[in-house]
Amino acid sequence: MKKILIVDDEKEIRDLLKEKLTHSDYKVKTAADGQEAFALCKINPPDLILLDIAMPQMDGYAVCEKIKQDPKLKDIPILFLTGKDLEPTGILERCGDLGAAGHISKLSTLKELLDRVKETIG
Repeated sequence: MKKILIVDDEKEIRDLLKEKLTHSDYKVKTAADGQEAFALCKINPPDLILLDIAMPQMDGYAVCEKIKQDPKLKDIPILFLTGKDLEPTGILERCGDLGAAGHISKLSTLKELLDRVKETIG
């Protein structure tokens, strides 16, 4: 069973995504911030990280950069979770610069989310 780590400062988003992905046969852990996410990755690396961009203290870009700098974690694919107010061209650019697998909108349907997850981790 593939493992996914959801990182978002909004509990409702974490819970909703966890429920959707668990029902689709993924093992899901959640983290409320970048520090917690990095610690969880060190203990038990996931197969995929769904990472919110806009978070307090350490934004998703900084978390991605920290994970990609760690030799044991650098190959974990990261999909950024984006809000409706973020400009997609800038996000795509940053994804490429940071080595992320891409992004998906928090407003996506369950099918779109699952398709993107399957496309990224098989």
